Amino acid sequence: MQKLLSVLALGAGLGLAGPAAAQDIVIGYAGPMTGQYATFGLQFKNGIEQAVADINAAGGVLGRKLKLELGDDACDPKQARAVAEKLAAMKLPVVIGHFCSSSSIPASEAYAEAGVLQITPASTNPLFTERKLWNTFRVCGRDDQQGAVGGAYLAKHFKGKNIAILHDKSTYGKGLADETKKALNKAGVKEKLFEAYTQGDKDFTALVSKLKANNIDAVYVGGYHTEAGLILRQMRDQGVKARLLAGDALVTNEFWAITGPAGEGVMMTFGPDPRKKPTAAAVVKKFKDKSIDPEGYTLYTYAALQIWAQAVEKAKTLDPKKVAETIRAGKWNTVIGQIGYDKKGDITALDYVWYIWSKDGSYAELPPGSS
Repeated sequence: MQKLLSVLALGAGLGLAGPAAAQDIVIGYAGPMTGQYATFGLQFKNGIEQAVADINAAGGVLGRKLKLELGDDACDPKQARAVAEKLAAMKLPVVIGHFCSSSSIPASEAYAEAGVLQITPASTNPLFTERKLWNTFRVCGRDDQQGAVGGAYLAKHFKGKNIAILHDKSTYGKGLADETKKALNKAGVKEKLFEAYTQGDKDFTALVSKLKANNIDAVYVGGYHTEAGLILRQMRDQGVKARLLAGDALVTNEFWAITGPAGEGVMMTFGPDPRKKPTAAAVVKKFKDKSIDPEGYTLYTYAALQIWAQAVEKAKTLDPKKVAETIRAGKWNTVIGQIGYDKKGDITALDYVWYIWSKDGSYAELPPGSS
């Protein structure tokens, strides 16, 4: 992790070295560059830096080059608000971020007040786009969509068995757990346990003992990869063989670094693998040539900047409100496919699919019909 933080610090320093030239357009990006979710901050950094490089190489936006301004929120709501106020004070035309819903939601209010457009590659809590703010967009799906897929799977494959739904009390984690529970119950299946744990905890002995005492067959985790990985390891240490399922916060190779072989068979929901889309082939090759796996939200971040840049060119202005109107009215060609928006700022089409971790430490999309 220390090596990762050093890389992030160096990359951020290089990205911001020296004052921006007068003709440069300074844009922001924000996420967890430090802290236990910094692996996702690295995905953001890789995605947006490659997008900026490619856009600049093609002539920039409105004939001007882009330059990045970084905000590190560490997935902390208070820090996210402070970061947002700092970036908003710079009157940036757009901020690509944040990652955690608990960061994106308070940050969006600061951006809205200051007239800054926000596009999150990854925040899935429905509330982000449900407050009638003019400036909020996301490139990913929502937890009411993701939870519906999770709940349906549990109802189909674990009906008559003991199901536990866990969450980390966060905006993202509890929201996803609630939506999964809602879908499960709607299908006529009742969970055996609905339990909370605390982000940052490392000892889950009491929780795992409760799972064991209730003969749990399936554990659905609404939360992030760090705690989910530790819960799984401690389940296996106590002889709990229940299948672990979760959402998109497990789409990082760091999950396997925590679980090791215990991670085999873990399932998670995410959008269809963007790395395999024909629209992403050329960009994926650029990442691979740099020995970077554009996993998780890397390409979603790239796409977020593509959408903004195309909308600016079409609107022929950097004015955030006019660009927001243009985004809502158009269809945008990105590395992850064509994207359109509804009036809330949600994408109009996304299918969550299941992924599974294999014994070689990689995760892959399950073939259609196999789940």
